[in-house]
Amino acid sequence: MKINGQKNIKIAVQQKGRLNEKSLELLEQAGLDFESYKRKLYTRCRNFPLDILYVRDDDIPEYVADGIVDVGIVGEDVIYEQQVKVKQLAPLNFSYCSLNIACPSGFKIKKPTDLNGLKIATSYVNCLRKYLQKNKVKAEIIELSGSVEVAPSLDVADCICDVISTGGTMRINDLAPVFKLFDSQAVLIADPKSLKTKWKQEIIERLTMRIKSLVQARKTKYVMLNAPRQAVDKIIAMIPGVDSPTIVPLAKSDMVAVHSVVEEEIFWEVIENLKKAGATGILVSPIEKMII
Repeated sequence: MKINGQKNIKIAVQQKGRLNEKSLELLEQAGLDFESYKRKLYTRCRNFPLDILYVRDDDIPEYVADGIVDVGIVGEDVIYEQQVKVKQLAPLNFSYCSLNIACPSGFKIKKPTDLNGLKIATSYVNCLRKYLQKNKVKAEIIELSGSVEVAPSLDVADCICDVISTGGTMRINDLAPVFKLFDSQAVLIADPKSLKTKWKQEIIERLTMRIKSLVQARKTKYVMLNAPRQAVDKIIAMIPGVDSPTIVPLAKSDMVAVHSVVEEEIFWEVIENLKKAGATGILVSPIEKMII
């Protein structure tokens, strides 16, 4: 599609569901100006060569693989189940879940072969079949499209294979996960053919850079602190930043200011160690965008 002679690429996002809100929020924070239509299937960015299509989550990988759209935002679990050829461009660090085999809490399941002869209900037929074959398990797969967790209580199946995010639904239905097949999160994917078309590739790379900068920023904090000059080497060794920390002399000759970034995952451990090493006046700020 073209706007004033400018060619556009197309992205598919979930029309409704757990991925929709965070996907649109991500695109907006990447500087894209568009209207989020609740009942329409398509909208256009005003300030970037991108058209947004709202489709069913399960359709996104195939839309991308078939070239109907150039890029998409979807959960890894859907990609694995659809078994289509797409290029993963970036993990997005939201919509975390895992695909698990879960059984009623009274079941004594310790190893995969204990599933032999059982009925397992799932909407992830391909993923489950691959797991069973890998572990040489002969179990019957019962394909269900929804409400998989109630299958054991209705005597439709002995166990289930389904995604778990918080585990609340499993506990309500007296189910306990016994084997994890894989972890999943939302990812940005692309059609390999689009990446071989120069003008599309250039736009996709621009979009990917914006999204990666947001994801990286959410994973880090900007830290500023004062430290005794003699403790600088020790403090620098404690800060696993993106690059060498910035050291700024202060009015007091025996003190310096240290500026760096710290990953969110290890943030509190680092801060505690810095205080023990003599750091004072520690100021922590969120990072809006981070381009590496």
